[in-house]
Amino acid sequence: MRGIQVLEWRDVTGKEIVHRVPEEGSGDVSIGAQLTVRESQAAIFFRDGQALDTFGPGRHTLTALNLPLLQSVINIPFEGTTPFQAEVYFVNMRTFTDMKWGTPQPVPFRDSEFKMIRLRAHGLYTMRISAPQLFVNIVVGTEHNYTTDDVGSWLRDFIVARFNDTLGEQVETILDLPQMYEELSVAVRSRLIEDFDRYGVELVDFIINAVVPPDELAEMIDERGGMEAVGDMDRFMRYETARAIRDMPQAGAGGAAGGPAAAGAGLGAGVGMGAAMVGAMTGAFTGQQQGAQPAGSAAAPPPGPICPNCQAQTPAGAKFCPQCGQPMTAGACANCGTELPAGAKFCAECGQATESPAQAPPPSGPPEGGGDSTE
Repeated sequence: MRGIQVLEWRDVTGKEIVHRVPEEGSGDVSIGAQLTVRESQAAIFFRDGQALDTFGPGRHTLTALNLPLLQSVINIPFEGTTPFQAEVYFVNMRTFTDMKWGTPQPVPFRDSEFKMIRLRAHGLYTMRISAPQLFVNIVVGTEHNYTTDDVGSWLRDFIVARFNDTLGEQVETILDLPQMYEELSVAVRSRLIEDFDRYGVELVDFIINAVVPPDELAEMIDERGGMEAVGDMDRFMRYETARAIRDMPQAGAGGAAGGPAAAGAGLGAGVGMGAAMVGAMTGAFTGQQQGAQPAGSAAAPPPGPICPNCQAQTPAGAKFCPQCGQPMTAGACANCGTELPAGAKFCAECGQATESPAQAPPPSGPPEGGGDSTE
């Protein structure tokens, strides 16, 4: 039986972290075989399931000198050429970039502004194998191939757990998140370093790209920002009205078919619509502030004096009672000429005494009975 003479491996996918040679399991490796390890690799030599040594970059000839534990299994009478069952795990030592992480499910978060909400987060991290023999023994086991997809699936659970803890401790509202991404990234990375080290993995960089709320909450935040951006409502309405007037001829004229007449009509309609909108809003706000009656209802005139003859309520400014025809005035004041109400004993303007009620002129209208009266 002739053993394996050359042991080497090249990563052609860019995703392999560990690769075993031979892939099927242990193979016949001859003493004197050449082991080639590249600069970005480490090679762990196994026999009978036991790691005998770890080789760095370079070309190595497998002998009893660099594998002293083989002295008990090599058949010396055969001049050290007897094959033995062994396997080599090549470990990719380069830094793996563009490793993505994200929350598989929305994360509950108690927000000081929006109360309980659910967030999603995602980002990137870079890592490399720092202890190849530890990584192979604890993580890879007997698998012949281990990729970045395999390692990323279980490292993501550590990342999400530490991210949730840090987010709840350092953030009060998602409105503060844009200015805290770097701070959060550093805090999460410091918590993850120990988790990664236990498996022989070094976390080089950790980045949080975004923490996003649900679509419904994002729309509410946009609306809230729009309201704040509007500012002065009166100026905003004037601007919207002016823009509607500007766009109306193009929208309603149908191109050149409308001509100047259509443009003028559109302009007039726009002016009328803008005036109506401003007037309606002004009236609504004024009515709410002053307790005015709703638009469209006529205000009742203020009441006038009580008729001294029939005690009926007369409207303001009435000269005769609408019920009995009694004059509501008693002539003019002899001193200042001010009109005197019926039954007045003194002038309200100058205080001059008026004629006694007995001397007041008789009513000119018909009596309460409704018949004609003669003196």
